[in-house]
Amino acid sequence: MSISVLPRRSPLVTDGSIASIHGLEIGAERSLPIFSMGVSAGFPSPAEDHLEGRLDLNEHLIPHPTSTFFVRAAGDSMIQAGIFDGDLLVVDRSIEQRKGRIVIASLHGEFTLKRLWQDGGQIELRPENDNYESIQVTVDDAFAVWGVVTYVIHKL
Repeated sequence: MSISVLPRRSPLVTDGSIASIHGLEIGAERSLPIFSMGVSAGFPSPAEDHLEGRLDLNEHLIPHPTSTFFVRAAGDSMIQAGIFDGDLLVVDRSIEQRKGRIVIASLHGEFTLKRLWQDGGQIELRPENDNYESIQVTVDDAFAVWGVVTYVIHKL
């Protein structure tokens, strides 16, 4: 069984593991100052006033802007992978989807967030929560990978 990539425009229907999908504003530079000093996790050290430069998170998190979008996670099926309800996911459609990667997939017209597992011709979508069952994908299923999750952003 092979995995296909969905076309860019599809209606948003999810299994509950995705709350929303957001596009990326191409060409928007939003850099912030970055300091060259290390930050101690123990006792505070005297502040250093050495500005290293500016940091644009787009440069570090989004190497393929035209193929990247954001997804808001919903539910708890991926908590053991560090993905929690409300987290913002950076998803890249240009990255090869392969065994072990966390993907946004479409199964029978519904989007889902799961770990992709392949063994020979068998495809399985695995949750990262023991309270959920894996999904076996068959040749008869309408299935496609929408993109690979590259980063998870959540508040502490």
